[in-house]
This record gives sequence, C-alpha cells and structure tokens, in this order.
Amino acid sequence: MTKHSRSTSTTLTLSALALAIAAAAGSASAAVATATSTSTVVTPIAISKNADLSFGSFAPGATLGTVTVSPNGTRAVSGGVVAMGGSATAAQFAVAGQDGATYTITLGGSTSLVSGGDSMTFTSISDLSASSATSGNVSSGTLTGGAQTIYVGGVLDVAANQPAGTYTGTVTATVEYN
Repeated sequence: MTKHSRSTSTTLTLSALALAIAAAAGSASAAVATATSTSTVVTPIAISKNADLSFGSFAPGATLGTVTVSPNGTRAVSGGVVAMGGSATAAQFAVAGQDGATYTITLGGSTSLVSGGDSMTFTSISDLSASSATSGNVSSGTLTGGAQTIYVGGVLDVAANQPAGTYTGTVTATVEYN
C-alpha cells in the first residue's frame, strides 16, 4: 500500500466514522412534545316522584264522559260523569342533574286504569309549569339550577254506567340527557 492510498483509506475511514457519529447524534437529539388529557364528569341525571296522579271520586252516568286532571291538578268532568269529591292531584316528578343541561322526557306506563276485569282508557297530559293544559305532553326540558319538575295529569275515558271500583294504573317518566 502506498502512502497516498493509506491516507485515502484513513480519510475514508474517518469520514465513515464521522457520518456514523453524526447519525447517532441526530437520533439522540429527537424532539418531544406532551399534550394534557382532560375529562369532565357531569352530575348524573336523576328523577324521583313527588306526587301521585289522582282523579278523585266520581260517578258515571248513562252516557260516556271524561274526567280530566290538568298538570296544575285542576279536575273537570264532561258527559255523564259527576264529580263526587276526593282530591284530584297531578303527578309530579323532580328531575335533578347538571345545571343548564337539556334532556328528553318520555312518558309511559299504563294506557288504562284497571279494577278487576274493568278498565278505563287513560291519556297523559304533561308540562313543566303546572299549567291548566288539557292535552299534549312535554318532550324536553332544561335544568335550571340543576332541577326541574315535570307535572303530569291526564284524561280518563269513563264508559256509560262504568262499574264501581278502585281503578289503578301507573305513570312513568324517563329522562335522559341530550
């Protein structure tokens, strides 16, 4: 080997070594960034019953009629029905959850009140303000201060000469955040 070839070989070896060191140094100086991960858990929505729905006492007539209890608890009768006393009250459901959150309302339960083998058809009436409404149902609400009340009345169809008895059914309210 000549002096020139040894020098070229040494230069090439040193150049290769410098490239290897530069490549290793490049990976050692990698950049890193960190992101913060957050989550907010809101107050779960809840519902409870504050009052039951009662149509009070009434007598059927020789013709069909209705008993209507408005969301404010006011009772009205029509057709052959005669109001006989007893307190009429609208059902009340207390909803609690995250302040300002909106939610859906689904009413269900019985479509009839039943006494033994006898029944009367029931249709709900509801709102959020205890109004004197005689039809319709509320389908959504907004929690102000984390609370709201749903008021539920209804219309009971009374047949001509409806058999006497204590008629019962259920009203359910289901709420869910939007």
